[in-house]
Amino acid sequence: MSKPYNPLEKTNLGESIAQAILKSPVLPLSETSHLRGAGVYAIYYTGDLAWYKAVADKNKGGTFGQPIYIGKAIPKGGRKGGISDDAAAKGTALRDRLGQHYASVNEASNLNAADFHYQCLVVDDIWIPLGENMLIEQHQPVWNRVVDGFGNKDPGNRRKDQYRSPWDVIHPGRGFAGKLAMNPRTVDQLVADLNTFLLTGKVPKRPKAAATELDDVDHDDV
Repeated sequence: MSKPYNPLEKTNLGESIAQAILKSPVLPLSETSHLRGAGVYAIYYTGDLAWYKAVADKNKGGTFGQPIYIGKAIPKGGRKGGISDDAAAKGTALRDRLGQHYASVNEASNLNAADFHYQCLVVDDIWIPLGENMLIEQHQPVWNRVVDGFGNKDPGNRRKDQYRSPWDVIHPGRGFAGKLAMNPRTVDQLVADLNTFLLTGKVPKRPKAAATELDDVDHDDV
């Protein structure tokens, strides 16, 4: 006997958010000044860097079928519990976070910011993490699953015992990353992991590092 459909189940709620964002307009990553509110977003790559050909090919001709990264922007005060009923619709969380991502790809020496587009959706604050998780599960973006670190922010004083993230090894240029310790994994090793993931869908196991890689903080967006 099939299980009765429950629209309030967590997976079904997450699926509704995932479907809704796909109906939103796709815009250049440089065009975020009009955004208001908090929610979830998907970033797409359309450039010609060979490592991401399998991703970019799905985003050509206006199709935008494969995000390279998915994230969330939490309303101000969201991590402390101080959220009003309409907090998700106010503020500039999405604009600020996407602006940070634009700065990251703009600083990277081997990326062109013009090759990036995005979709976003303003979401009630309590559903934002669920929507993000569902989108990542559905699309398996490479910058979430294997080349992690794109969402990192400047760690401030927590530097001396932290490695540069895989993203910063493959895409050097961010100012704060240059102050972190060199990652023992090389570009070739990380690209090999990326190719394995694109071919098999499995994330290769990484050797345990002596220092700590800076965690991708996109899950703690402001």
